[in-house]
Amino acid sequence: DASTVVDLSLPTLEAQQELNAQLTAQLTEYIRDIEPEGVTVSVGGEIGEVGLRNSTVEDLRAFMTQYEAQLGDRASKAGKVIEGISKISVQTGTSHGGVVLPDGSIADVAVDFDTLRDLSDAARKDYGMGGAVQHGASTLPETAFGKFAEAGAVEVHLATAFQSMIYDHPAFPEALRDEIYAYLTANHSDERKAGQTDAQFFYGARKRGIGPFKRQMWDMPVETRDAIAASLEETFGQLMQRLRVAGSAGIVDKVLERVNVPAPIPASLVAALKGEVVEAGGAEAAIEEVEGE
Repeated sequence: DASTVVDLSLPTLEAQQELNAQLTAQLTEYIRDIEPEGVTVSVGGEIGEVGLRNSTVEDLRAFMTQYEAQLGDRASKAGKVIEGISKISVQTGTSHGGVVLPDGSIADVAVDFDTLRDLSDAARKDYGMGGAVQHGASTLPETAFGKFAEAGAVEVHLATAFQSMIYDHPAFPEALRDEIYAYLTANHSDERKAGQTDAQFFYGARKRGIGPFKRQMWDMPVETRDAIAASLEETFGQLMQRLRVAGSAGIVDKVLERVNVPAPIPASLVAALKGEVVEAGGAEAAIEEVEGE
């Protein structure tokens, strides 16, 4: 995702999308170089940073014209075909995680489904992609989800809603939540915006508590984990129906060929499973840092 380099202050759409197109082409080539044999990874681009102005078909064309040219140049130099992106993320009125009000509730948002439909149509008909991607759908009302299929959206992002279901679940231990919030206050207060209430800060920052407290979450009593999992499962089922993808496994099997990609277990994990002492460092230190992030 190179959309954060889109510069809306530049005078033309082409200039605004130029660096985005260059970096997306570079990343596409890199992914194609390292993807497993027989597998084509679904790669997406993005033409507008979530939370800014709504995207337009003209934005899409300005990006794709430059992206296809950049990718074509890279393919010519490499002497091979480089498969392009299969979906395009757009801005239609939402933001990551929603807009949090001072009391911790989420403000109502209005998705421009006409814009989403226009962009999906152009992505499919003009550029051979699956369609547009809807960001920040976690906080939308349930009645909105059926409209994504009607608008031709090919992907919908919902992670924040699932995270909130876990943290705010009645079965989630209050003491553990307090410990996580204390950690966020001690380690991530630099991310707190001026005027934010505690509820606003913790809502936005608590994604950073999952890695450092992963062990404690998995060590919750089984009945606690089962209660949270049951709520998640019910929501997943409802979403599959509302997004109109229930019962589509047959279509997937018909279109896609399954490829066996061996994934060897890391030596450090093998040693740990055998009860051997594994010293932290190297890859382990890197993993620790990522989880802490």
